[in-house]
Amino acid sequence: VNSRSARVEDAAGLIALYDGLQTDRAGLGYDIDGVVYKVDRLDWQQRLGFVARTPRWAIAHKFPAQQAQTVLEGIDIQVGRTGSLTPVARLHPVTVGGVVVRNATLHNEDEIARKDVRIGDTVILQRAGDVIPQIVSVVLDKRPADAVPYAFPTHCPVCGSEAVREGDEVRRRCTGGLICDAQLVERLKHFVGRRAFDIEGLGEKQLIAFHERGWLHEPADIFRLARDEGRLDELRNEDGYGETSVRNLIAGIDARRTIALDRLIFALGIREIGEQTSILLARHFGSWSAFHAACLEAAAGIPSAGWTQLAEGHGVSGRTLSVLAEAAPPADDPWPEAPLDQKLALAFPGVATPARRALALIAPDWPAIVRLARVAREEGPSMTLGEIAGIAGVGPVAARALAQFFHEPHNRAVVDALIEQLDTVEDAERPRIDTAVAGKTVVFTGALERFTRDEAKARAESLGA
Repeated sequence: VNSRSARVEDAAGLIALYDGLQTDRAGLGYDIDGVVYKVDRLDWQQRLGFVARTPRWAIAHKFPAQQAQTVLEGIDIQVGRTGSLTPVARLHPVTVGGVVVRNATLHNEDEIARKDVRIGDTVILQRAGDVIPQIVSVVLDKRPADAVPYAFPTHCPVCGSEAVREGDEVRRRCTGGLICDAQLVERLKHFVGRRAFDIEGLGEKQLIAFHERGWLHEPADIFRLARDEGRLDELRNEDGYGETSVRNLIAGIDARRTIALDRLIFALGIREIGEQTSILLARHFGSWSAFHAACLEAAAGIPSAGWTQLAEGHGVSGRTLSVLAEAAPPADDPWPEAPLDQKLALAFPGVATPARRALALIAPDWPAIVRLARVAREEGPSMTLGEIAGIAGVGPVAARALAQFFHEPHNRAVVDALIEQLDTVEDAERPRIDTAVAGKTVVFTGALERFTRDEAKARAESLGA
């Protein structure tokens, strides 16, 4: 038990303990970021219980983040695997909370504009949660006279393709796709990452080097490399490789020619399809063939922009869309003298007032009302896309992203080439419901002797946790 732990009787005692630890924090000899208050009665702890991952009978009270001032020397733009342009502040090195900080994220162009951050500014820096460096504000009194507002790039700094903002997105994205070297390398890094294919001996340094040689353009090239004796001989004769390194690289690649379905889905790097969503999709479809067939069917049934606009209208429910799809308003207006709201009520009986208001914004006259019925009937999502969206934990956004990925011929070709290089895609295991941990939350702490954390997590999930 920590020597600074104490039992108190009321809120004032908690605050006094908190203030004392905050005052002494710098001289403790170890790092802390706050205090945890716990109810000191086991029967009360049992009655209070837990929420998803934490007990109700314990709560953390964090210390304010430590701050420092430094100068913003520049703004660098990083391009991620999905093409997002992320601005990173390049700072004059400064120590914050015992750590030297040289860079901090600026998130996006709206954040730069909101804080009016300019190159040359003196800024206040803190480490959010004592971990992530972030710029809090600008010290305006110290702003240089020649500092100008930052102009966010409208073209990718790596490939020169146009960088655009789609809809309500705050991020600007490069439209270059796989012709953009930055995106390609980042996608390959994701593909070989620990939670995807987890290929031993193939890290960022090797990926960049192999890509610069023209050896890697898509995931399948990684597996082709392991059987390309000409290129492997080149590596054997280079400093830093040799026979042993090349043999280990081949073994690391070949070991992943058998892969679990959820890891394969996650490795594809599809927007909105994270690790947990990949697991849910794998469990639902069970096999690669079933998943792949569903994705192709969904890709053939992506709703039109008009249907999407209609479905996103305020008050427009699934029932409203069904009413519209089943309606067949005649080409000529049967009620030429009626106001618009009445026309909508007569054309689509049963549609509630809020939905009619939304429809009026996109269908201001009778020809538009006729088009509305046709769009609802003919341009909506396919049944398969609806099935994917209906999987618990997946939803329409991820389902649409999946369909759009497989709608692109280039993406389908990349996936097909990858599958040709694999030996086996292992079917997903259905979670069991007859075990001691089924339906429970399992937490792993400390060192594990028999499993890695990922293996332990997978084992617990297979048992229904």
